Amino acid sequence: MRTTVGIIGAGPAGLLLARLLHRAGVESVVLESRDRDYVEHRQRAGILEQGTVDVLRAAGAGDRMDREGLPHDGIELRFARRRHRVDFPALTGGRSVMVYAQTEVCKDLIALQLEEGGPLLFGAEALAVEDADTERPRIRFRHEGREDVLECEYVVGCDGFWGVSRTAVPSGVSRVFERTYPFSWLGILADVAPSHDELVYARHERGFALLSMRSPSVSRLYLQVPAGTDAGEWSDERIWEELERRFETADDWALARGPITSKSVTPMRSYVHEPMRHGRLFLAGDAAHIVPPTGAKGLNLAVGDVVTFARALAHQRETGSRERLDAYSETCLRRVWQAERFSYEMTSMLHRAPDATPFDERIQLARLARLTASRAAETDLAHGYTGFPLE
Repeated sequence: MRTTVGIIGAGPAGLLLARLLHRAGVESVVLESRDRDYVEHRQRAGILEQGTVDVLRAAGAGDRMDREGLPHDGIELRFARRRHRVDFPALTGGRSVMVYAQTEVCKDLIALQLEEGGPLLFGAEALAVEDADTERPRIRFRHEGREDVLECEYVVGCDGFWGVSRTAVPSGVSRVFERTYPFSWLGILADVAPSHDELVYARHERGFALLSMRSPSVSRLYLQVPAGTDAGEWSDERIWEELERRFETADDWALARGPITSKSVTPMRSYVHEPMRHGRLFLAGDAAHIVPPTGAKGLNLAVGDVVTFARALAHQRETGSRERLDAYSETCLRRVWQAERFSYEMTSMLHRAPDATPFDERIQLARLARLTASRAAETDLAHGYTGFPLE
């Protein structure tokens, strides 16, 4: 098989890249190791930045998002039983975010790709990226019980941390920066209408909690728990009781309970792989970087990566200049590190470390008090949350 761009991974990054390339008249083939049902139902992020929303609309993939997604103009911060709303449009000149699950983004992009785009092969396991430092890189893969080779002009690895793309970058040129946090998130899905119309980030002496949602009738909630926690150790009653403690306020607000349909534990980690390009291999999304979920940046960073690649390739085809392709890693990493900073600051401000001292806790409260009293500090948070510009 031959194509212009070989894409490994049919998550939102790989699927969006295929869509952008199709609309630009560039051939691509997408290889996905899992089956379609798995891709369309794996639970992941649900907050889309303004830039991501704009890109999906421009790519012709925003119709159902605009019908069913939940636009959010702010978040609420809670601490010391106080409530403070951050108004995004008022602080950013009109920017906001959209609650629309990654599963739904994937369903929309898969439908478009199968109807209009190039080949999308499910059950196609990428085995290796070869000759990345030549003008004809290759992807060895297994599909329907036999091995095959996809010859490309470019390879974009959207196959996550455990995929083959990242390991194809020689160790001698790779640099890794990472931080593992001593806590995780216990997340639940519950069949109950959200108890607030916007996301609630709660800092409590017992630990962090987040109130989110998947739809007007399904709530998504999280609790900070020790690293290594088994979700099965937490009964439904224990979860609801702990959520009620951490979300408590001085007014009459109450958390609505409902049947819990799913429980999972998410480790907290920061990771960056540099460079994000080797020859004609380009890394995107979790293959290159991971952020703790506190800042809602993971999916949005992946979108920024593939938009950067698509624009750079279009520039090369229009002008003959490889300048923007050559600058792909540097361009992406500027945004990646700002997102890492933002996610780290949100995480450290809202979570209680196992070894936290009374001094540490007072500093957290002082940082939150600063946000509620300073328009400049609040504006910085609003700009970070709604998204850093796509260069």
